[in-house]
Amino acid sequence: MSASSPESNASRRLPAGRKAELAAYVVDAGEVTVARLAEHFEVSPDTIRRDLDQLDADGVLIRTHGGAVSPVALPRPEFGLDVRLRLRADAKETIGRLAATLVQDGDALMLNAGTTTLAVARHLRERHDLTIATNSLRLPAEVVPSMIRDLYIFGGSVRLTAQGTVGPLQIPIAAIGGDRGIRCDLTLVGVGAVDPASGYSTSNLAEAVMMGEMMARGTKVAVLADSSKFGRRLFAQIAELDRADYLVTDSAPPPALATALERAGVQVLHPGSVQVPPTDEKG
Repeated sequence: MSASSPESNASRRLPAGRKAELAAYVVDAGEVTVARLAEHFEVSPDTIRRDLDQLDADGVLIRTHGGAVSPVALPRPEFGLDVRLRLRADAKETIGRLAATLVQDGDALMLNAGTTTLAVARHLRERHDLTIATNSLRLPAEVVPSMIRDLYIFGGSVRLTAQGTVGPLQIPIAAIGGDRGIRCDLTLVGVGAVDPASGYSTSNLAEAVMMGEMMARGTKVAVLADSSKFGRRLFAQIAELDRADYLVTDSAPPPALATALERAGVQVLHPGSVQVPPTDEKG
């Protein structure tokens, strides 16, 4: 019997089986293109696009322009905000809920642009009389009027992928005459990496400078990072570990990082942590 051709093999492959194989392939690869998938599975690009659309609708993967990414893939700078919002979404919601316990009515907050800080904003809707300053262009859509006393957006150049501004911490309102020594009760900063040796880092130098300045303006600082960020080091350092008062995350850090954080005086908040700070006292 003659060997079957690739075309006949592809035609006999059950769609459900191909979709399962495709999903596993994307998870293993992290990020793939339609062309690569079509070549690997020996089917047309249109067939792959239909499969990806269905798997995206089922929540198995995340459809992107020209391909797909795994929901557990490490975020990359070129991923748009809408894609990054869906990466590790459960972990971000967990972090947002825990970080919100650090915020009290009447606090002044700074939050940087990012998908994890958007999760924090969603969990602050029961708070009142907050002053929020941010470089996020998306965050104002996550707040409700009842929680806000004042909301400020820092000026600067716009990074479209991040939907945030980058530049010095200046609020573009002539009436207040510049930043007037802006200070806040709590700065919440989502970072790209947390490492025992290099501290907190991100992939963009200008963002690192801005995030470092935000941290310097906060009486207390909470760094937000899910467990995929542990043990990584990115291009631009934001600050050393001891610059933060809290690390809010979705699971306990590995031993080496946990030891370094303890030595730096950083309290780690995660779902299994023994104590979560109360919301009715300053401290």
